[in-house]
Amino acid sequence: MSRRIKSLQLRLTIELAALFFVASCLAVGGLVYSASRTAGSLMDRELGLRAEDLARYVSLDTTGKPRLDLPADLKRAYAAAAQRSVFAIRDKDGRLVEASTPELAALAGRWPRADSEPNFFGLTGFGPLAQDYSGVSVLLDSAAGPLSVTVAEESGGNQLVHSMLREFVFDTAWYVPPFVAVALLLAIYSVRRSVRPLRVASAEASNIGPGSISIRLPEANVPTEARPLVLAVNHALDRLEQGFAIQRKFTANAAHELRTPLTIITARLDTLEGNGQLSALREEVGRMNRLVEQLLCVARLDSVVLDVSSAVDLRQIAEEVVGAMAHLALASGRSIALIGAEHPVPITGNAEAIADALRNLIENALAHTAPGTEVIVDIGSEGAVSVLDSGPGIPLDERPRIFDRFWRGKGARSEGAGLGLAIVMEIVRAHGGNVTVGDRAPRGARFDVRFRPA
Repeated sequence: MSRRIKSLQLRLTIELAALFFVASCLAVGGLVYSASRTAGSLMDRELGLRAEDLARYVSLDTTGKPRLDLPADLKRAYAAAAQRSVFAIRDKDGRLVEASTPELAALAGRWPRADSEPNFFGLTGFGPLAQDYSGVSVLLDSAAGPLSVTVAEESGGNQLVHSMLREFVFDTAWYVPPFVAVALLLAIYSVRRSVRPLRVASAEASNIGPGSISIRLPEANVPTEARPLVLAVNHALDRLEQGFAIQRKFTANAAHELRTPLTIITARLDTLEGNGQLSALREEVGRMNRLVEQLLCVARLDSVVLDVSSAVDLRQIAEEVVGAMAHLALASGRSIALIGAEHPVPITGNAEAIADALRNLIENALAHTAPGTEVIVDIGSEGAVSVLDSGPGIPLDERPRIFDRFWRGKGARSEGAGLGLAIVMEIVRAHGGNVTVGDRAPRGARFDVRFRPA
């Protein structure tokens, strides 16, 4: 086979089908052969029984010579089948006792004395009708002593037996294909049942990702041949999870250790008076503080499963975030507005995480919108919130990657670390929601986030 079949189930099914086909052919062939042998054995046994029957009716007459004394019905039977069934009987000295036809009497007289083991023979073109015969010669005991009995039957005489056996074989052969088909279906079912644990393990493996590294492949009911592979994969996942845990712990510890010196530097810079270089230094320290906060947020999202089962008010969360970030917008020469639903919008989730996601979206919008323009936060009544800016927008070819960690598009501002939108995606995904990006008319980008209503 030029191309090896990769499917284990298909390979086993094809091999079993070939095995069943060969087995069925052998079974039918063996049945035909056995039937043919049985037909021949029945014919040979019939000739042997007929020879024994003839020897039973041989006795000594008053002069001490052997003679055949058949019952009347047997005489009529042999007379009716004079040319189809023939016999010849000789005494221990080879003298003829009785023969059904002179031709067989003459032929048997030239043969040597029979043995106790049956000697089967065939005659071709024998007798006045030039027929073919199958016969046997055997030495048998009788009341007149040992006798050589020869019995022959026309070769066509066993056609009925062969016909009956042939009909039986053909009738039986029709049951072989359905039996093989049923056996093959059972074999296919057995193969599918045997590989089912591997399918379950494959389904579990497809669910393993950075956010679900604790999942392990099921080891129950796995075939012995595949068990070492499953165990090896689980051990590899154990080591991988340990590596992830060490990396997350390092990120969280590093970010936490950086917070204190940055806070001290920020406080001291606020007490100093200086030129524009000091202001620029304050801005850089502020960006470092923001980066550290984002790293801590990423570490928390990676290491702690968020509790998103609480009922929270999306409108209230948005009001608090917009109010807290209003001074940042005004300080940068921009404005921020909250529109949409005036009533509470209940959703299911984590208030702090949702606030972080919304804060990152607003910061991203403020960073890219033009001075003198406005960032709009629109609250929908069905658990949706939209953030709209007046910036250059996001090219279509970059949109699939904007939520990747540390990814920054072409011409991105130097102070961005590429973590804000990645944090938004992680939080929204943990809430079972979705976030999409589009265009704002006439200019700008639009981020739509949908959460599950309470």
